Amino acid sequence: MHTDISIVHNKLATRAPAFTAFCQDERMSTPNYTPAGWYDDGSGRQRWWDGQAWGQFADEAPAFASQASAAPAYAAAVLQGALVGEKKLNVLALVSLIVAVIGFIFACVPGALIIGWILLPIAFVLSIVSLFLKGDKKWLGIIALVLSIVGTIVGVMVFIGVIARSVDEAFSGGETTVTRPESTTAAEAPEEGEPAAAPQGTRENPYPLGSEVSNGNWSVVVNAVNPDGNPIVAAANQFNEAPPAGSHYEIVTYTITYLGADSASSSEVGVDVVTSAGNVVNSYDTFVALDDEFGFEELFTGATVTGSQAFLIPDGQTIVVRVSPGYFADEFFVQP
Repeated sequence: MHTDISIVHNKLATRAPAFTAFCQDERMSTPNYTPAGWYDDGSGRQRWWDGQAWGQFADEAPAFASQASAAPAYAAAVLQGALVGEKKLNVLALVSLIVAVIGFIFACVPGALIIGWILLPIAFVLSIVSLFLKGDKKWLGIIALVLSIVGTIVGVMVFIGVIARSVDEAFSGGETTVTRPESTTAAEAPEEGEPAAAPQGTRENPYPLGSEVSNGNWSVVVNAVNPDGNPIVAAANQFNEAPPAGSHYEIVTYTITYLGADSASSSEVGVDVVTSAGNVVNSYDTFVALDDEFGFEELFTGATVTGSQAFLIPDGQTIVVRVSPGYFADEFFVQP
């Protein structure tokens, strides 16, 4: 009996490693929830476990090992991206940029300026909101914000330009032209080598007396200039001031005709004088009343009025008359 037990013990001892490995293989090959990866299979070596059965040893398949080890990391990255959520396009920023671009374009077009003024504030608000939203490409919202601000500034400048042009057209009456009297001839062209004369109608090269300065609203003709206006001023009103020592009055007589629609005031026409010293003298610089002086006459289309203005001029100086047929009309000079 003792001999039989010894024999069994010896057999078990010799077969123990194989039996142990077999048990481990059987235990690990059964279904379980151990995730795939590299594990010690009990032999001291790393071996690939695919979740159901053992595979190759790590030292027997290095290429497979590197790929297999990268697979869990890639899977983890995909899983993390799915859980966190990839960044999406900031749609509101894109919309604000599109609206800002369209608004900027309309803000530069005088006829469609109002559309630009509507779209640009909308783009401004949308761009501000887009900067607080999650999503990629927020720089679109920043560009839209800057563009909406710049577009608004441009729109204001265009609006000012439109208003200025409208006012100029309304009060200037359009392009100003000058018609010389028939008794005069145009200035001859300078001979070769001589310096060119100043443009006709300037202070250096004024038009002759009797020239008609006109535009779409007014026609002005300087009829005469009386350099000895002291007796006329003294006879017109006893309260008129006598000229100070070293000066005298000169009387400018001119005719204005209204050519525009409806009616307008004769005060829109400007007539003053410039002395040879370069000083501008206006009729209202002194309180002088004349019998036929201009006031604020209202004229309808085709109406004409003739009057005079007195100007206080320093002795020894000559004058040229400056005519402007409207508040913002071009001005021309006439030689007495």
